Amino acid sequence: MRVLVFGSLNIDRVYTVPHMVRPGETLSSTQLQYHCGGKGLNQSIALARAGLPVCHAGKIGTDGAMLTAHLRRAGVDTAYVLTDPDVPSGHAVIQVDPSGENSILVYPGANAAISSEMVQNTLSHFTAGDFLLLQNEISCLGELIRQAKERGMTVALNPSPISDGLLQCESLPQVDWFILNELEGAQFAGSSVPDEICDRMLSRYPQSKIVLTLGGDGAVYADGKERRRQPAYPVRVVDTTAAGDTFTGYFFAGILRGSPPSECLRQANMAAALAVGVSGASTSIPTAADVAAALKKLEPDKNPYPKQAENPHECV
Repeated sequence: MRVLVFGSLNIDRVYTVPHMVRPGETLSSTQLQYHCGGKGLNQSIALARAGLPVCHAGKIGTDGAMLTAHLRRAGVDTAYVLTDPDVPSGHAVIQVDPSGENSILVYPGANAAISSEMVQNTLSHFTAGDFLLLQNEISCLGELIRQAKERGMTVALNPSPISDGLLQCESLPQVDWFILNELEGAQFAGSSVPDEICDRMLSRYPQSKIVLTLGGDGAVYADGKERRRQPAYPVRVVDTTAAGDTFTGYFFAGILRGSPPSECLRQANMAAALAVGVSGASTSIPTAADVAAALKKLEPDKNPYPKQAENPHECV
């Protein structure tokens, strides 16, 4: 079994400013930092740090070498990341004021230049039983779901950022796993009550499994036969950036190793708790050793990876 994340890659340009730029104003920034981001990139790194071999597919511009280099340093295979000479990489312009408030402008760039031909060419290297993880930050999402299912792949979707176009996507009934937060769940289900979100999602997509993250209230797993809830671990929050992506990577790392959903929720919640205690996006994602140590300290009588393969890089 092979794991493929087909998703976004963004260059985040973070400007420190005395205040947010006002209409018609020219303002000098006191600092500029560059970071690697995008939900796809973050989730690939989370899977890799959880110990799984993972391939990333996507598109960058000629300015995006830092993105593929960052993925490779984390152990991610970037053979399916293409460079488009005609489109810049996706990027975000982020203003941060002294109070920590931010204002973000996102340009999708090469993320919106995924074509049906690229989808077909990339998926031709994968087969039945392989696993595909998607988000809603690239073009051709419906085509990706459809073609992956035709090949017999398992498809997981993190429908973020939520949009009207995504909610109307005809390929959604083919998704095997939905992993979403309570705001996204409310838009799907028309309710903010976690159990009602799960019930309505399962009614609409009865063949799917649902993972609903609830921030400080933990997370819920639901399918047609069982429902499991895992409380959040108490933590001092420094920065919530990439916490959801960290949870996603660690949850599916556990699933692909064969762990039960309750154990996967436990590992993913701890990974997310560690991530929010550190500033930064992909740089805040913990390693499997970090997660195991934290769980052992908190729950010394439990084995954090009861069904993990002897080789941590082997999916069982």
